[in-house]
Amino acid sequence: MVTGASGFIGNHVVRTLLQQGHTVIASSTDIEKASSAGWFSQVIYIPLEIGHIDKVENLFEFFHRPDCLIHLAWAGLPNYKSAHHTKENLPAHKYFLEKIISEGLKNINIIGTCFEYGMQEGALTEEMVAAPDNQYAIAKNELRLFITNLQRQFQFDFKWLRLFYMYGSGQASNSLIPQLDAAIKKGDQFFNMSGGEQIRDFLPVETVAKYIVAASLQSSITGIVNICSNQPICVKDFVMNYLRQKKHFIHLNLGFYPYADFEPMSFWGDNEKLKKIIR
Repeated sequence: MVTGASGFIGNHVVRTLLQQGHTVIASSTDIEKASSAGWFSQVIYIPLEIGHIDKVENLFEFFHRPDCLIHLAWAGLPNYKSAHHTKENLPAHKYFLEKIISEGLKNINIIGTCFEYGMQEGALTEEMVAAPDNQYAIAKNELRLFITNLQRQFQFDFKWLRLFYMYGSGQASNSLIPQLDAAIKKGDQFFNMSGGEQIRDFLPVETVAKYIVAASLQSSITGIVNICSNQPICVKDFVMNYLRQKKHFIHLNLGFYPYADFEPMSFWGDNEKLKKIIR
């Protein structure tokens, strides 16, 4: 079962599962968007809004008793600072997950975020204490602690998959690479961006989806798992490499935008746990 199936990452996760021969129960809030996806006719599609499940007596039965949940659904991004994450999303997702776990689901995989590490710099390991510094990260971390505590009441496998940075087909138009592609398509001579000195950890979304699926379908390694490359790169160099791959040149107007105040200048993910899963 995949929630948030019609989203940027969800689309790729569903495709990956289907390519591997799995039966997929896909769920999202927008059936029109989902029905336009190439995978729609190959899945069991069940629309559901996480915050409105009061009328569903048994979620586990409602979703055909799935073997595994990959929980990608989350509203309100990329507005990381909005109180909506803690005041509305968090209680809704707590209720949804506790209900479906208590009814029998045994393999729970939930998407987390590198922002849970807060303003810590350098190589970020799963053992580091979380220090979330924005509303989205605070809500996600609280959800992780809540699900961890549920393991005292119910028996289930639990993996918390922390994502770093990704790019690829279906990404929001206001993200870095889609904006760069739009500038190239328009024939712009300049591309406005930040100073580009930030050190980040990037992966293609297709690779992220494969890692999410691999982590979700195994049970030997549980808990927090960083979904990352462990290959730190300066954002400016990342953009230049992308342009070289596209065989295109555009002047980078560095420093046009200020650096984001909700993330540190230099961080990337340690992927030792992930490597044990995918080896």
